[in-house]
Amino acid sequence: MTVFRWFGTAALTALVAAAQLSAQRAPAPAPRPQTAPPTQGTSALQGLPAAQILPTTQALFDGYVRDKKMPGIVGAFGLGDLPTVFVSAGAVATDPGAQPAGPDSLWRVYSMTKPITGMAAMLLVEEGKLSLDDPLSNYFPGFARMKVLTSPDTSLATRPARAPITIRELMTHSSGIGYQINAQGPLLKEYERLGLVPFSANAQTEAVARKTRPASLIAFAERVAQAPLVAEPGTTWHYSMGLDVLAAVIEKVSGQPFERFVRARILDPLGMTSTDFQVVPGNVARFATNYAFAGDQLIPLDPAARSVFLQPPSFPYGGAGLVASARDYDRFLHMLQDAGTLDGVTIMKPETARLAMSNLLPPGVSYKNKEGVAQGFGAGGVVYLADEAGGASKGSYGWGGAAGTVAIVDPARRFRGTIMVNYFPGERYPLAKETFAALARDAARLHPGVPR
Repeated sequence: MTVFRWFGTAALTALVAAAQLSAQRAPAPAPRPQTAPPTQGTSALQGLPAAQILPTTQALFDGYVRDKKMPGIVGAFGLGDLPTVFVSAGAVATDPGAQPAGPDSLWRVYSMTKPITGMAAMLLVEEGKLSLDDPLSNYFPGFARMKVLTSPDTSLATRPARAPITIRELMTHSSGIGYQINAQGPLLKEYERLGLVPFSANAQTEAVARKTRPASLIAFAERVAQAPLVAEPGTTWHYSMGLDVLAAVIEKVSGQPFERFVRARILDPLGMTSTDFQVVPGNVARFATNYAFAGDQLIPLDPAARSVFLQPPSFPYGGAGLVASARDYDRFLHMLQDAGTLDGVTIMKPETARLAMSNLLPPGVSYKNKEGVAQGFGAGGVVYLADEAGGASKGSYGWGGAAGTVAIVDPARRFRGTIMVNYFPGERYPLAKETFAALARDAARLHPGVPR
């Protein structure tokens, strides 16, 4: 996940003025699969363009598009219960006639699926059907006798694990389970042999993956139990397939397909009508193309019109499977910001939301960002353990996606931010850092007499 700094309290106060100025009310969600043509950064009530509300942020986005670093980009920024401010630039693809990028454009959010899966599991914890410290083997007996690699990068030699994997460790990437995206050598080959590839890039790679990938979520979890661990459970943070296995636990405990549980308990109640594990034909026009880079040239990796996301996945990937709009993901963050309730609809109790966004890592384990700062990890997302000077508050929570998307919520300041783009690698540009710096400058412009 890209690490970025935010603007401080005074700047957040200034964003209040921006939100009040825009008075941008979201229209009623369009029923799926009806296409909802996006509007490019405009105010629904007053017609004020984002360039007047957040001009520095708009100029940053426009510059990225003008310099052909990306075809399109959308940001959604909210403070409290004021209307969300959307900033958009460019289009969903480089193709002639591609729709403008906007609040309802669709993006592969990849690992931003993980917080949604984590919150789904927390609903079962709230109901007493699941405990954070339950052994995973209670639900999948194959995990009862796991083995740990003695040299993960070079050998498949193992020793018996000393402790069981728990639900807490699945949520926080401390289970010792690995990931195809960061494995190498013999372990990578073993994952490929077992079909442990819960990720879709494009139709070509998907055709290869489906030759060995399990055809159901339950079968996938059972297959993960056959693979060795990269570390002793509960001892280290290692990015993993844990949230995909957690999705299988949710399916078993809830007694209904994972995707149906997520839709019934989170997506539909929040009005997230554009979020799904598959893009239906009627929504293709607003679906972004995903790109890769050849030097500085954008090359279509997964064209929207032929995307792998137009076909049903092998199973719903709880770690990287969703497509969503900026408007939808903002509603998810808004619910978390408001401790589990949005627009009078309660998704979870306040104490559940607070627990989910707290540090759930086992004692002695921490997640270190790229700057080497120790942070916590909650239900599928990073947790800030302390206030940053001029930056995020203690308790801020969020995560990013492989194709450049970013989402963060600061419950203490009641602020949230989402950035949507689609290109690999997602960290090619310091987009998140530059976006929040631009927002800070916009805020200072609105309140020039208040120090940041």
